[in-house]
Parts: sequence; structure tokens; C-alpha cells
Amino acid sequence: MNLEKNQKKARLIGICLVLLGAVLWGISGTVGQYLFEQQAFNAEWLTVIRLLSAGVVLLCLAIIGGNKKIWSIWTTRSNQINLVLFGVFGMLAVQYTYFAAIEASNAATATLLQYTGPVMIVLYLLFRFRTLPTKNQIVAIFFALLGTFLLVTHGNFTTLSISGWALFWGLASAVALAFYTLQPIKLLNEFGSTVVVGWGMIIGGVGMSFIHPPWQVVGHISFTSILALLFVIVFGTIIAFYSYLESLKYLKPTETSLLACAEPLSAAILAVVWLNVVFGISEWVGAFCIIATIVILSSTKEKQGGNSELKLKEEVG
Repeated sequence: MNLEKNQKKARLIGICLVLLGAVLWGISGTVGQYLFEQQAFNAEWLTVIRLLSAGVVLLCLAIIGGNKKIWSIWTTRSNQINLVLFGVFGMLAVQYTYFAAIEASNAATATLLQYTGPVMIVLYLLFRFRTLPTKNQIVAIFFALLGTFLLVTHGNFTTLSISGWALFWGLASAVALAFYTLQPIKLLNEFGSTVVVGWGMIIGGVGMSFIHPPWQVVGHISFTSILALLFVIVFGTIIAFYSYLESLKYLKPTETSLLACAEPLSAAILAVVWLNVVFGISEWVGAFCIIATIVILSSTKEKQGGNSELKLKEEVG
């Protein structure tokens, strides 16, 4: 009886943690939109300051926690190459394209477009292992295409409801998310997510510094803008990241993926309520189509054991 009670308690903790992380991620995107629209910040500076600040904090927390793998990750050439690739084409790319999409449209649209990333992962794995899609995967791809279409056109075949750049950066963020998810599998298995993500953020931040140095501040510095910036770094990055990771101790990865759907929903709702983003019926239907894609793919992975993902892990491991 006590065992069952403890299991329910652990599950509740896991659910609360993943929802906290997902909601904080969603809110941070909307706060980013506030910084762009009302405080004159730009995606380049916000990206570089977020990556460098959060990366340093994560590695410091790892050191305080006695993690001895912080420096050993650099001992082999293959790890060095993979870590730099992850930092530049994974971490930096996914952060910058996401903020650029928000800057060109709004947090709700950018977050939802980024959430088509799982479909791109599926397509890549199908091509990589020369397998045919399952019925569920075909349905998921259809929902993703339909959702994206409704989101960017208002359901009108002849016009875009967002700019071409917004669509480009949104889909680019989905591609970056797919790379971010698949590329560091070997590093994550060997060194853990805190070390890999911490170094990835610092590498990405240093790389972005050559494009936009962190000391060249763009935006209105005020009490409210500093609070918003701190929220993006502390709550929207560090706490959200830790909450999501901790939830994996209590829940299955498929469950966390499903509950993480709270991110695009929270971003959409907050953008509509706080920043007066106009979301019509077509956009809401498109949003739920994209969320349905994630639900379908997560349940498919659970039933089939994630065969393609397992093959990839065996190959890189």
C-alpha cells in the first residue's frame, strides 16, 4: 500500500515538474516577444546573453554538485568535434532561429512552428533507416502539414498571414530542434545532459559573440526590461531545464513529451492575453493539429518501442 502511495506521489511530482518546465519555456518565449516589441531588444543580443549566462550557471551548478565529467568531455577529438557541432548547429541554431521567428511574428506562432520538429525527426529516421512510415506516422505528418498551413495562411490558399521571414525562421527552428535532439545522443549518454547542454550553451554563446558581442547592448535598459531578461535566463532557461530533467526521474520520456505540449499552449494563451496577439479559429485549429502531431508520435513511440530511435542510439553508441 505504501509502495503504491509513493509511486503515485512520485508520478505527481514528475507531472508538476514537467508542466512547470514547459510552461516556463512557453512564458519565456512571450517575454522575449515583449522585449522585442516594447523594449527594442533584438534576437542576436538576447540569444548571446541567454546562452552565455545560462551556460555558465549550469556548469557552475555541475561543479558544485561534484560532477567530475565537466573537463573529461574534452579529452578526445571526436567528443570535441561533436560538442562544437552541437553548440553551433544545435544549441545556437535552435535558440537564435526561435527568437528570430518570434521577432518576425509572435511567440505563439514561433513556438508552434518549432513544434513541427518531431515530424522532421521522424522523416529523417525513416530516410536514414530506409523504412516506410506507419499509419500513425502518416497521420501525424498530415496533422503537422495541416496545422502549419492553417497557422500561416488563415486557411486561405492564396496568402500568408505571417511574413516569409517568419515562416522561414519558424521552420528553421524546427530543423534546428531536430538536429539538437538527435546529434548529441552519444555525448548525452556518456556525460549527462547538464554538462553537454552547459558546454553547448557556452560554445553557442561564444560563436554568437563573433556576430553580436554581448557587451553591445541593444534595447532599452530599465527596471522592467531587466526583470524580463532575468526571467528568460533564470526561469525560462535554467529552472525550466532542470525541472524538465528532474521530471524524467519520475516519468517515462513519452509522458514528458506529451505533457510538454503545455509549452506551445502557454505561449499561445499568454501572447493572446498579454500582448494582444490575434489568434483566430484557423490559428487555434492549426495549433491543436500540431499538438495532436506530438501526441500521436509520442504514443506511437511508446507502442512500437521507438525502433528507429533505438537503432540510432545503437549506431552512435
